[in-house]
Amino acid sequence: MSKSKWNVVSPDDICEKFGADTLRLYEMFLGPLEQSKPWNTNGITGVSGFLKKLWRLFYGTGSLVITEDTATKAELKILHATIKKITEDIERFSFNTSVSNFMICVNELTDLKCNKRSVLEPLLVLISPYAPHITEELWSLLGHKESISTVAFPEFNPAFLIEDNFTYPVSFNGKMRFNIELPINMGAAEIEKIVLAHENSQKYLEGKAPKKIIIVPKKIVNIVI
Repeated sequence: MSKSKWNVVSPDDICEKFGADTLRLYEMFLGPLEQSKPWNTNGITGVSGFLKKLWRLFYGTGSLVITEDTATKAELKILHATIKKITEDIERFSFNTSVSNFMICVNELTDLKCNKRSVLEPLLVLISPYAPHITEELWSLLGHKESISTVAFPEFNPAFLIEDNFTYPVSFNGKMRFNIELPINMGAAEIEKIVLAHENSQKYLEGKAPKKIIIVPKKIVNIVI
C-alpha cells in the first residue's frame, strides 16, 4: 500500500467495521512477525467469523448457555491440546499459528456443542492476550469481577492427551487391508482373536488358516497366509 497510489487502508476504518480484536488477530494471522506480508483485507472476514463463532459458544439465542456440567474426555483433550500448542507458539513468537490453533479449537468445540464452563473459561484466558476486548466482555458476563488479564495462564496436563484406543492397520502378506480400533492396553492374544474374527479378515483368509500372525502392540497387525 502507498499514499501515492491512494490505496491505504486506515486501521480506524477496520476497527469501526470489524472491531479492534479482528484487526489484531488478522495482523497476527498474516504470517511470522519477522517476515513482510502482503496486506489484503479480503481475508479479514474469516477472522471476524471466528470471533462470532467464539461468541456463539457462550451465547445461544441471546442468552448465556454456559453450564456447570462435567467436561467430557473429548472436550478436555481439545482444550489441553490447544493449551500445549499455544504455549509452544508463544515461546517461538509464532502468533500466526496460534490464531490457526484457536480457530481449530473453536470449530471442534462447536461440533461437540460444548458449553461447559470448565472448558470455555480456560479457553477465554488462552485467547485473551490475542483478543482482549471480546474475552474481557465474556469474562465479565460469566460473573467474574476481576479482569481476565489478572488470571493465571492455563497449564497443560498431558494426562488428557493419553489415548484409550489405538487404530491398528491390519495387513495381509504385508499389504494393508483395513483398520480396526482396539483398547490400547489389550494383549496380543486378545488382539489376534478379535482381528481374526473380523468380517474383513474372514474375506481375505477365504477359509484358510493363517501361517503366521505378527502383532506389534500399538503399531501393526500382519497376517501371513
